[in-house]
Amino acid sequence: MKKEDKATAIEMIGKTLNEYACVYLTTTAGLNAEKTSALRRACFNDQIKMLCVKNTLLKKALEASDKDYSELYDLLHGETTLMLSNVGNAPAKLIKKFREKKETIPALKGAYVEETVYVGEASLETLANIKSKNELIADIVALLQSPAKNVVGALQSGATKLHGILETLSNKE
Repeated sequence: MKKEDKATAIEMIGKTLNEYACVYLTTTAGLNAEKTSALRRACFNDQIKMLCVKNTLLKKALEASDKDYSELYDLLHGETTLMLSNVGNAPAKLIKKFREKKETIPALKGAYVEETVYVGEASLETLANIKSKNELIADIVALLQSPAKNVVGALQSGATKLHGILETLSNKE
């Protein structure tokens, strides 16, 4: 690869990295064409960008980035596949779902999610359980609505009780 081509590739990888908030480094070596195609299709359906990149080019793109990816540099060995997403737990959930089919691949090398670095296969469960921004907003809205629903329910039940009492009194006379 020519030096100009490498510079262009590094720039393209850097632009792609800046478009996404979460970066997952995985290994997909050992997948045949059919399984790789299935993984790419699943990534596309879950709005995850999947890229196979050279480690040296990726490292240079990570170094040129505004974010601190320095803890991921040691993971750049062997075959590396990037999974990029704006939802922190989406790639982890996809990996877990793919593994339900008795697969050991893709294997998680590490991830950069919400300015935190996760290293190793043991982090997969933690990453899958992280709530996304939309899930947190939904939880907060539900918590805020809960007291209001209780007050409205109490007022409505009180009104029906009062109506029942007044109706009983009017029938006695």
